[in-house]
Amino acid sequence: MDRRRLERELADAFGGTPEARRAVARAATDLADSGQPSRDRGHALTVPGVVANLEDAPDGLSVVDRWNWWIGALDVAYGGYDYFAVRVVADDDGGNRR
Repeated sequence: MDRRRLERELADAFGGTPEARRAVARAATDLADSGQPSRDRGHALTVPGVVANLEDAPDGLSVVDRWNWWIGALDVAYGGYDYFAVRVVADDDGGNRR
């Protein structure tokens, strides 16, 4: 999983803050590194695959909410994905927001 490429493609597809895109890209990288998608779905997680799945989320959601929507669907289908949800996104100034 190319985290920098994913951050760029998330920006192009969904906008959002750099912090939110970075948090989602980090979670996606962690998920890919876990090998869980390969075991459960039979193929590795890819940048185009992540973007395509997030595009399926309901309109009007932020990039973080799109990610969490997809992770929730994977958790219902296979179990064990809740760990990869994005819960807090830090501001550049050190504060936290979601």
